[in-house]
Amino acid sequence: MGRADRPFCDVSIGFIMDEQRDEEGIVLTEAQKRARRSRSIAIALALAALVILFYVMTLVKGPGVLVRPI
Repeated sequence: MGRADRPFCDVSIGFIMDEQRDEEGIVLTEAQKRARRSRSIAIALALAALVILFYVMTLVKGPGVLVRPI
């Protein structure tokens, strides 16, 4: 078969996945959680502003955008 059935560095893929499940992972502090939330809100607001900008520009240009020589 292909690469998927071969072990990586003498460790099978199943073992690597099981090992990752056993770990607790990264635990964020309250300050890091607040910073992440602030970044998420800023990204959401920037995305909403872009959507509104594109919508307004479409309205301003009007249906004339579609009428052009081929």
